[in-house]
Amino acid sequence: MNELQDPYQALLDILKRKEKISAGELKKVERVKKTSVAENLPQLLVKLGLCSELDVADAFVEAGQYEKVKASEYPLEMQLPESVSQRFLKQYHVIGLTHDDSSFTVAMMDPEDQFVIDSLELVTGKKINVKVGLMSEIDNALEVQYGEGRSQMEKTIEDLNFDDIGEEDLEHLKDLASEAPVIKMVNLIMQRAIENRASDIHIEPFEQTLKVRLRIDGVLKEIDAPSVKSTAAVISRIKIMAKLNIAERRLPQDGRIKVQMLGKELDLRVSTIPTMYGESVVIRLLDKETTVFDFKSLGFEGRHLTQFLEVLALPHGIILITGPTGSGKSTTMYAALKVLNTSERKIITVEDPVEYQMEGVNQIQAKPQIGLTFASALRSIVRQDPDVIMIGEMRDLETARIAVQSALTGHLVLSTLHTNDAAGGVTRLLDMGLEEYLLTSTVNGILAQRLVRKLCPECKKPVPASPELINKLRLRRFAPEGDIMLHKPVGCSACGDMGYKGRMAIIEFLQMTDPLRKLIMAHEEAGAIQKLAIEEGMTTMFENGLAKAMQGVTTIEEVLRATSES
Repeated sequence: MNELQDPYQALLDILKRKEKISAGELKKVERVKKTSVAENLPQLLVKLGLCSELDVADAFVEAGQYEKVKASEYPLEMQLPESVSQRFLKQYHVIGLTHDDSSFTVAMMDPEDQFVIDSLELVTGKKINVKVGLMSEIDNALEVQYGEGRSQMEKTIEDLNFDDIGEEDLEHLKDLASEAPVIKMVNLIMQRAIENRASDIHIEPFEQTLKVRLRIDGVLKEIDAPSVKSTAAVISRIKIMAKLNIAERRLPQDGRIKVQMLGKELDLRVSTIPTMYGESVVIRLLDKETTVFDFKSLGFEGRHLTQFLEVLALPHGIILITGPTGSGKSTTMYAALKVLNTSERKIITVEDPVEYQMEGVNQIQAKPQIGLTFASALRSIVRQDPDVIMIGEMRDLETARIAVQSALTGHLVLSTLHTNDAAGGVTRLLDMGLEEYLLTSTVNGILAQRLVRKLCPECKKPVPASPELINKLRLRRFAPEGDIMLHKPVGCSACGDMGYKGRMAIIEFLQMTDPLRKLIMAHEEAGAIQKLAIEEGMTTMFENGLAKAMQGVTTIEEVLRATSES
């Protein structure tokens, strides 16, 4: 192992401490290193998918006190003399940043590579100052500096200008989908999605164009797309990766892809539907590394967090999480399971689909086509003597009834509902046909949530709130005295010029009390239940959002977008 650890001991120590690499993985690198003398340790770590480029760069910064280069800092023009060959720079992932009379400053993927530094000093006759850069960003910047000012994506798109492909010519389509330009294009789209923290990739064919859009923090953003002539080949490539039938274009299909890219292990869900001009494909990216099942990171704080953890600690009863599709219900549910997941508890879930696999939790994938519905799975689950049951969604009365019976017989049950607010969860169950006396004796709490985008901490700008806005939204209840400052998005390289980076939940939590139970027994409407809950101290989603906007975490516009208030 000494061969690897010198001169990379500090780098490896940091990566191991941060649990980015294990001892077993290090042995794997050592075996590969013996047959690949051309590549150094940091390159192998990235290329083998053991660490991301960012992990390696950050570890170098910490180990050697190097400065990290941002993507926007790479110059468009060549900085190093022509005597330095482009091939050398590409092989060792090095690029010139600035120069003066006595020195050159370069960005290197591996700033500890003394051979490269010595070689550059010998060729240029000047001192070489080193900064750390990400391998893909250095390579892209080299393409711009030494190519025709075009990015890797643009050059690949140019290579994809195929002639029109016949719909019936399946063998030709398979061949094209397996060719290097198509594979590179699809990989670049996925790579761009990972770099931008996208949750979904939308590939949509139209008559004259093929559109590629990424959903970043809940908002779609268009990126460079290949020629419309290559639509069939690009979509076929994705279908082959997802093990779908490329000959079937008339029916929707679903599949999964497991890939390792940029040092991340990704689980991709692929969905295709037939449209007028071909198949529309949506790829859902589930990144196990970046998904954090931690209440504080999700936006829970203060009284909300205390109340929710109190209800979660109860031995039996039902906890419901409500909100529309894409409001973060599943993530909150998994955060709750993470808290409950101890060696003393048996946890069984029934989900459709199983989004994240959790060690120590028995997860069942519902398959309605073979009769394994939520209700039929639940009937069998109870015989397994679990302590905690999680139901992906209460879709019908039968599922709700079994959930209630499970709660009455000493189980803690977690589930989701599609309603607009917490009080609406009560009326939804009553409308399904669930008896009110069963509901009041089992439901311990109902959480409603929405997701709002978080302001980028690097570029957010404080602005004073106008007197009209203060009066309209009654902001003085959060800050009785002094100036009220809000923040607005600006946009920078750290957030991809969007002004926002990441999302968090705004929430309201209705904790069941005796006065609320009386209202439910009297079949009062959701408005009356909501009013009493507020009188008892419940903070609405809108108020929770305003409080977070006042803290400078999000904007008033995001809160208004996510809630029904105006």
